[in-house]
Amino acid sequence: MRVDITVNGRPMQGEVEERALLSDFLRETAGLKGVHRGCDTAQCGACTVHLDGVAVKSCNVLALQAEGREVTTIEGLCAPQGALHPVQQAFRECHGLQCGYCTPGMVMSVIDLLRRNPRPGDAEIRHGLEGNLCRCTGYENIVKAVRLAAERQQA
Repeated sequence: MRVDITVNGRPMQGEVEERALLSDFLRETAGLKGVHRGCDTAQCGACTVHLDGVAVKSCNVLALQAEGREVTTIEGLCAPQGALHPVQQAFRECHGLQCGYCTPGMVMSVIDLLRRNPRPGDAEIRHGLEGNLCRCTGYENIVKAVRLAAERQQA
């Protein structure tokens, strides 16, 4: 079946099977490797993207469900000059990443969290990131990065 999706502001089309996942479309058809495959069961969050501005786990969405909709991936966050998104910059400054595998999904989830709650406390940050697993950091620096991004967003 044919699917038309706007990805990072650009219209994209592709032929997909009815059961094809959005994560597969983004990685294989769109060539966006920042959408990581982790668990394929919507538990790790490595494949998190924004669908019409809301964070979703793309391994839990059929590509056909995104028909006519707007998808933003980690690749769509940088400014044309290459400047990092403020959340990406906060992760960098606070060393909120180590191996980097979970980082794209974490960043996309944090952006959605701060959209919904611009001033989260630590407990709200941890709750907001429950669907994203990191096996390297212990989360402390990730929480610091979210606090920093939230502070800068308020300025």
